[in-house]
This record gives sequence, C-alpha cells and structure tokens, in this order.
Amino acid sequence: MRPVDVLFERYGESHRDPANKTIHWICVPLITWSVLAAVWSWAPLAAMVLVGAALGFYAWMSPALAIGMLLVTAAMIAPLPLLGEWLLPGAIAVFVAAWIGQFIGHRIEGRKPSFLDDLKFLLVGPAWLLAYVYRRLGLRY
Repeated sequence: MRPVDVLFERYGESHRDPANKTIHWICVPLITWSVLAAVWSWAPLAAMVLVGAALGFYAWMSPALAIGMLLVTAAMIAPLPLLGEWLLPGAIAVFVAAWIGQFIGHRIEGRKPSFLDDLKFLLVGPAWLLAYVYRRLGLRY
C-alpha cells in the first residue's frame, strides 16, 4: 500500500460520520485559507515559503495531489491582497469559527481529531478532500 493510501486510511478512521464529513468539507478549506491569509498578512514571502514546504509534503504523498494542491492554494492566495486591512481580522475570525466547527464535527463523530496523534494530519486533511474530488473525476492520485 502506498504511503498516501495509508495516511488517508488513518485519517478516514476518524471521519466516517456524514455530519462530520460535511463539516470537514466546509471547515478544512476555511482553516487552510485562514492560515494562508494570516501568514500572508504578516509576510507574503513567509506565506510562499509555507506553501512551498506544504507542496513538498504533498509531492512526497502524491505528485498528482501536489499539482492539485498548488492550484487550490493559488486560488486561495489570489484574492488575499484585495482584502487590505480586513485580511488579518478576517483570517482570525474564520480560523476560530472553522476550528469550532471541526471540534463539533469530532464530537459528533465520537473520535478525536487525527492531528492530535500526528501533526502531519493537519496537511493530510486538505489532500484527503482533494483525493475525493480526484476519485469522483476518475483521476488517479
């Protein structure tokens, strides 16, 4: 079994309840965006370094997923300069609200979030969602 499949299987163990999955479809992208936005508001170059490091991890998992995550990340970053002085307060508000949602989802699931066992699952979550999209489109990851 490929390492990416092992990671997705482990991640999926605590994401089986339909309500929790729905919450994750909303909150994981929002958390990803809010982290990018907060770092961008501090230093755009630092945000790009963060993206590069994450893409390196995704490339290790699956080059096809890394390409998809690059496109998703670019779409998240593109509007950031337009938010001006609202960027950091918006990022903080979205981050807090989305994490509340995540913990509600895991309360419903009855299982703790995967990242509490291994921090790399903070990066696995977005790729897990993207892998679902790939499967629906008939693409191999």
